[in-house]
Amino acid sequence: MSLCLGFDPIISAKPKVLILGTMPSVESLNQAFYYAHPRNAFWPIMSSIFDLPIDSDEDKTALIRQAGLVLWDVLAACERQGSLDSAIKNPQANDFEMLLEKYPSIKTICFNGKKAEQLFKRYVIKQQSIPDDIEYIVLSSTSPANAAITAEDKRLFWQEKISHLV
Repeated sequence: MSLCLGFDPIISAKPKVLILGTMPSVESLNQAFYYAHPRNAFWPIMSSIFDLPIDSDEDKTALIRQAGLVLWDVLAACERQGSLDSAIKNPQANDFEMLLEKYPSIKTICFNGKKAEQLFKRYVIKQQSIPDDIEYIVLSSTSPANAAITAEDKRLFWQEKISHLV
């Protein structure tokens, strides 16, 4: 079991939508950037929805900022062997109370998979003061571990749920 520490959020100037994963994968931690696993569909989906390139981490950061998004994870830290969300132990949530106070323009939180939503409900909603007017949307996990749905179906689902929000 090893200690995993998450990343700082990527934040646009006036964000409307917060996209939350659970915790960076081993590959993402090794590369020090969100969704770095080559089979994770997150960046291709974002590139398709917003018609912006993703050739570098700088491009990816620019995409998030230009799209009016915040990209972060529910957890600031946890213990975990490997990358599976089911292996998470001793989770510690990020400070969403502070984030949502600083950026009141955020009105929607999108979860990259059901586990992110479960962790948010358990470790954030019950312990932090979150505004009542936030809309919550659970999206299909972009993880390669979510093999029950094709990458194209994931993209279509994400596009349907978030393209009108920004």
